[in-house]
Amino acid sequence: MKRTLFCCVFSLFASLALMANQLDSLGYWVKVGQLAPDFQATLVDGSSFSLKQCKGKVVMLQFTASWCGVCRKEMPHIEQRIWQRHKDNPNFILLGVDRDEPLDKVKAFMLSTGVTYPMALDPGADIFALYAERNAGITRNVLIGKDGKIVMLTRLYKEQEFNLLVQTIDQLLKE
Repeated sequence: MKRTLFCCVFSLFASLALMANQLDSLGYWVKVGQLAPDFQATLVDGSSFSLKQCKGKVVMLQFTASWCGVCRKEMPHIEQRIWQRHKDNPNFILLGVDRDEPLDKVKAFMLSTGVTYPMALDPGADIFALYAERNAGITRNVLIGKDGKIVMLTRLYKEQEFNLLVQTIDQLLKE
């Protein structure tokens, strides 16, 4: 009886763990309301970044790459409507995370798109893989609240969704 009960409970927990790690329809491993996975990265300027050091701040992660046409379309909007408005706010961090490209390519990418927000290198797409299936498409934005929990997940550039992202950032920064 105890063995059967143990097996049932174990199976239930194993099923719940498996369900928690399933990809959503956008290819994300993570879910809104979940703590954002911590990571460390090297920025283009050589400095280090750690997500866990950002607790108490609103953080937007933008997963991107130079070969992504949709990223190139979205990045000027991020630069103008988000970064330029909030770059001086000490409670806001925007970080582009470039998927699996060398430093020189990322620098050229930033120059060609005109973005001035910080960019991190993601060799092997290891940071990306904490959030979405390693080979899933980009562009993706992950908005994290001051409590470290994911508030919003986007995929591709859709004007209405982007407007909601901008409004959500504005609201989180007022709280």
